[in-house]
Amino acid sequence: MITIGFLELNSIARGVLAADMMLKAADVRLIAARPSCPGKYQILISGEVSAVETSLSSGEAAAKNNMIDKLLIPRVHPQVIEAIHMSVSVPERKALGVLEFFSIAGAIIAADSAVKAANVTLIEIRLGTGIGGKSFVTLTGDVGAVEAAVDAGAKTAEATGSMIEKIVIAHPAKELYDSLL
Repeated sequence: MITIGFLELNSIARGVLAADMMLKAADVRLIAARPSCPGKYQILISGEVSAVETSLSSGEAAAKNNMIDKLLIPRVHPQVIEAIHMSVSVPERKALGVLEFFSIAGAIIAADSAVKAANVTLIEIRLGTGIGGKSFVTLTGDVGAVEAAVDAGAKTAEATGSMIEKIVIAHPAKELYDSLL
């Protein structure tokens, strides 16, 4: 199983430096290193647990006082990475669940919990770009599964204080689905 690590910084320059240091510190794969709103920088890596831990430590040291948040999820569900890359194909358009957060880490944690809790398909995990630094998760499946997944994701994220809103739409309009895919 794969492990992911995530750092969010309030400095783009420091973020670029931290990403470089993280990649040089251990055998990890870069999933994303990019600026996000409002003027933040996010770094997402994957690999074996010990390599990701080493890499995160190196990134934290390089970040100095510019680190906002960090996250380590061992045995992350494979759909999480696919949804971050927006590379998910949705076989059937069923019920729709949406979880909204103030933090990127909160969205990633909630998405992992949601997809592990019920038989759902993650559609997207939007990580703060173009939406004022907020993040959200969209997922689909049978109504009961979507309700269970949304509740599990929200419960996990409530501990972080980053939860804004959660919704389930049993029968979303086709045009709404088209706009999400």
